[in-house]
Amino acid sequence: MKVKLIRHTPEPEKLVAIAARLCYSPVGVEDLDEQLNMEAARKLVKFVIKSGHLSTTEHVCFTFGIEGISRVLSHQLVRHRIASFNQQSQRYVKFKENYEYIVPDSIKQNKEIDEKYKSFISDIHKFYEEMINSGIDAEDARYILPNSSETKMIVTMNARELLHFFTVRCCKRAQAEIRELATLMLKDVKKVAPVIFENAGPNCLRTLCPEGKYSCGKPPSASDFEA
Repeated sequence: MKVKLIRHTPEPEKLVAIAARLCYSPVGVEDLDEQLNMEAARKLVKFVIKSGHLSTTEHVCFTFGIEGISRVLSHQLVRHRIASFNQQSQRYVKFKENYEYIVPDSIKQNKEIDEKYKSFISDIHKFYEEMINSGIDAEDARYILPNSSETKMIVTMNARELLHFFTVRCCKRAQAEIRELATLMLKDVKKVAPVIFENAGPNCLRTLCPEGKYSCGKPPSASDFEA
C-alpha cells in the first residue's frame, strides 16, 4: 500500500483559527489574517477542537494519492460521502500484463489456502485476458474481476470528515486493510496539521470504548499514529 498527501490547504491551522475568530470579531478577514500569529492560532485551534466546534475545520482540505489497495477497501472508502473520489477505471483500463491483486494477511498465513487463492485468481485473470483477446470490451470483461483487484485513487476530505474517518477506521474493529490506510493517512496529516489531529484516532484514545461487548479489549497507543 502506498499513501501520499499530495496537496493540502496552505497553513491549515491558521485558517481554522481565522474562521473561529471571525465569528466573534468586529474586524475583517484580512485584518485577522495579518494579526494572528501561528502560536496564537494553534492555541485557538486546540480550544476549538476540545470544545467540539468543528465547523471551522471544514475549511481545510487534504488530498491523498492512494495505490496498492483492493476494491474491497475502495467500496468501504466511498461510504464516507463527505469526500471527493477519483478511481482508476476498470472500464477503460485493460488489465492484461499489469494486473495486480491484494492478498489479506490472514490468507498469507495459511500456506495451503494462499496457494489456492493465488491459483484461483490466476485462472480468473487468464479468462479475462482470453475475453479481451477475443474482442470483448474491457467494460464487459471486468465483470469477472474479483474484489481483490488492485486499484488506485485520489481522495480529498476536509479536516472534520477526516477526524470522523480516523475515529471509525483506525479502530481495531475496522477491517485490517482500511485500518492500515487510515493510519497512514493520519500520520501524513499530522505532519502538516499536528494540532488539528493531535488527538485523532479511535474513540478509545480519548474516552471509554463505545463498542460495549464488541470492544477489542486492546486499545492502541497514541504512538501508533505518530508521524
